[in-house]
Amino acid sequence: MLLHIIPSKARRKILEWFFHRPGENFYLRKIVREIDEEVNAVSRELDILTDEKLLLKERRLNKIYYSLNKNYQFYDEFTRIFAKTNIVSSLITKNLSKIGKVKFVTLSMKFPKNIIIKEDEIYLLFVGIIVVAEVESIVKEGEITFGRPINYTVMTEDEFVFRKKNNDPFIWRFLKQPKVMLVGTEDELLK
Repeated sequence: MLLHIIPSKARRKILEWFFHRPGENFYLRKIVREIDEEVNAVSRELDILTDEKLLLKERRLNKIYYSLNKNYQFYDEFTRIFAKTNIVSSLITKNLSKIGKVKFVTLSMKFPKNIIIKEDEIYLLFVGIIVVAEVESIVKEGEITFGRPINYTVMTEDEFVFRKKNNDPFIWRFLKQPKVMLVGTEDELLK
């Protein structure tokens, strides 16, 4: 999907690796093993991303560790892009026809940033005529990789419109926070 925008396969894999694991840091050999690319290619791309200030590097004893620079000018934009390639987003996109007649699927930015949410918050909102069993299956598979529960809610379009019009605090708290649209547009969602 990002092949034409980021032509370097090693760079795409490195970016995905880091943006799917924000807050973590890795040394060269670990990155090479995980993304399965040649050490020279990975080293070259890490130098480019470090020079650009997208990655930070820190020497610890005899190893150099790399991590995402959350102050990078386009950090949130990259986070939104790579949020669409994580396991949950990919499974949703791949299985969209099985999920039902979907109007909107939106993902809280807290998910790709790996921020723990409160019990009464959600990471995912599905709106439409949704096959809940399919969503449950996708979420369970995603939870294995994510490492903790993925709170979500499913509602019909009528229920969603009703709750928005009646200023339901649960819905509006979710809608007011930064999000990534997997299906539909944010303009339509908020209309």
